[in-house]
Amino acid sequence: MTVLKTRSDPYRVLLKRGGFIDESRGEREVPYKIYYPVGMDCTDKPCNDGGDVPVIIWSHGFGGSRDGASFISRHIAGQGYIVVHVTHKGTDSSLWEGKGGHPWDVLSEFKITPELVLERAKDISFVLDCLEGVPSELPEIAKYMDMENVGMSGHSLGALTAQGLVGMKLPDGKGGLVDMRDERLSCAIVYSPVPMTTLSDAPPEDIYTSISTPMLHMTGTEDNSPLNKTIDYKLRLIVREYAGHQEQYLQLLEGGDHMIYNGTRGKLARNPLREKHESLILDAVYAFWQAYLKGDEDAKRWLQEYYGR
Repeated sequence: MTVLKTRSDPYRVLLKRGGFIDESRGEREVPYKIYYPVGMDCTDKPCNDGGDVPVIIWSHGFGGSRDGASFISRHIAGQGYIVVHVTHKGTDSSLWEGKGGHPWDVLSEFKITPELVLERAKDISFVLDCLEGVPSELPEIAKYMDMENVGMSGHSLGALTAQGLVGMKLPDGKGGLVDMRDERLSCAIVYSPVPMTTLSDAPPEDIYTSISTPMLHMTGTEDNSPLNKTIDYKLRLIVREYAGHQEQYLQLLEGGDHMIYNGTRGKLARNPLREKHESLILDAVYAFWQAYLKGDEDAKRWLQEYYGR
């Protein structure tokens, strides 16, 4: 496989932590962790002046937090992107932290409801509202954000959140479906995409065909859900199969498992393919963001050649 060349001189990456408070939802806090690039001269100044640094949002999986998938976000921020991770209260690591037993065993006792899924989507739209307002908490970052070029991403339950925000219908908690699309998101990467089989009985045409942006779907042949054994990689492919927007890409890692995208293993055994898989993941992710957030036609052709329909 020809490898799309990344930047030879990546930017240094800094981190910023904090939280936004949504007063309209009972003072709900949405913690964030931002990866952002600075110039190679090591000054505390983002790499590009004038609001031209694309923004990528990351949504974590069930029981995760803003601290997951750092190997992806550090790399991408180093290529000239601002990556904003959020923590979704109610489906985050606080469910298992400080409790006995393995986190997966603890999490298996909780049920993911439509209401929790909708709150996660609202978290992301709220964070976008805050970023558009150039928040005073982020003076060294916000003025450089290009809010005209924003991508969405997420792993597992975070992938479901991303799918909903780019047009997939979500359950409304009353047996129906609701549109939570946020038009500010122009493209998305979903790591371990999630089918709606456990949340809705609606036919796939009613759920997925409203997806309205280009997407990169990333999964592996061992990508079984740790908490729901009925979900395997073949079922995850339904999202791409029925997505309405024609520009849908798929990277299928032979031997790739569910946790390869998060940078942790959970209960899974050591993966001898981890280094190879992480390299393939970073190449594809870099190419997708270059193509759809920076208009790089070479990157788009590379994606079409290796991962297109």
